Amino acid sequence: MHIRKLGISTVAAAAAITSFSLWTAEASTDTPQAAADEPGSLVEDYSYPGAALIQQKYNVVLTSGDGHIVFADCATPPDGNVGVLQVRSTENVGKDGLVCFKVLAATGRLELRIPAVFEIRGDGRVSGSGHKMKADLTTDAGQHSTVDVAGYGSTPVGIGSNPNNAPTTLLQLTVSP
Repeated sequence: MHIRKLGISTVAAAAAITSFSLWTAEASTDTPQAAADEPGSLVEDYSYPGAALIQQKYNVVLTSGDGHIVFADCATPPDGNVGVLQVRSTENVGKDGLVCFKVLAATGRLELRIPAVFEIRGDGRVSGSGHKMKADLTTDAGQHSTVDVAGYGSTPVGIGSNPNNAPTTLLQLTVSP
């Protein structure tokens, strides 16, 4: 008897939920919702937050990333033996052609656009420190290259490695363990 009452209660509850769901679905089709009221996508697009302001103020295009390499003030004090990654350009970018980034994790990726880059200095402040990095670059003619960036010290690129080289645009920074 107890099982029979439990079965009837379950069927009644299911019917009530179904009819409420149908009523809610019908009501929602009659009431238009503004796009702003709808929840955003749950899919991360990895676009860089604040990119428009950074581009306007520093002439640096930050496209996307995983959040582990971030635009930083070049005066950011080092954390132990690790400071900021410095990118130098002959163009009017950053502050006097200097743009800095802080690496926040053992791995990271940042897609960006900094023209006429001639030097990338790793974030290590003493020998043996700093993150292992790669930089993807291109010339106006479309010649792509990937260089290993020294964790400590400077890595010349483009005209920095040879004055006869074409200017290079930095496209991506990648940090790996």
